[in-house]
Amino acid sequence: MVPEREFSGADWCARFPGSNSTDDLEGDFKTGVNSFICAMKQGGADVSVAATYRPPERAYLMHWSWMIANGKSEAADVSAKAGVNINWDHGNDEASKAAAKAMVAEYGMSGLKVAPALRSRHTERKAIDMTISWKKELVIAGADGSHVTIKTEPRTGMNEDLHAVGAGYGVIKFWKGDADKPHWSTDGR
Repeated sequence: MVPEREFSGADWCARFPGSNSTDDLEGDFKTGVNSFICAMKQGGADVSVAATYRPPERAYLMHWSWMIANGKSEAADVSAKAGVNINWDHGNDEASKAAAKAMVAEYGMSGLKVAPALRSRHTERKAIDMTISWKKELVIAGADGSHVTIKTEPRTGMNEDLHAVGAGYGVIKFWKGDADKPHWSTDGR
């Protein structure tokens, strides 16, 4: 017997939880991330990790809720995913879109300018979303042991000088600029 599919909505967001622990990243990337975060904190930066590993089921829910909420896909057109017994189509576009928007808000994706990928570095344990900020200048140790003083703005994870330091640790800033501000990975994707 096939269970009846449940309508989409914010309740789905608690299912298939992701991780915000660097322990859930793959070996070499985990080492680089931990070293980079340590260097930033020692330099005076505030670092808050929002996400690391994302199960494929969660990626599916995040992707399609964003697509429907932003009018990039119709709820009736979304393909099913094994193990995720969700019904995106509430019978009318307005209700379907409202439920998707509730999911987007619950996932904290309202400011995201691009849909989360169905298969990404997060599902491969090779990405991290983190918010970074500091006051005044940041003196940070590079992976090679040198010290870099960052005087430029912005004083956030969007700072290009910080991106260069992160790259030395094998932690690459998202390649599409501010479309996904907190995202770093093994290759910027």
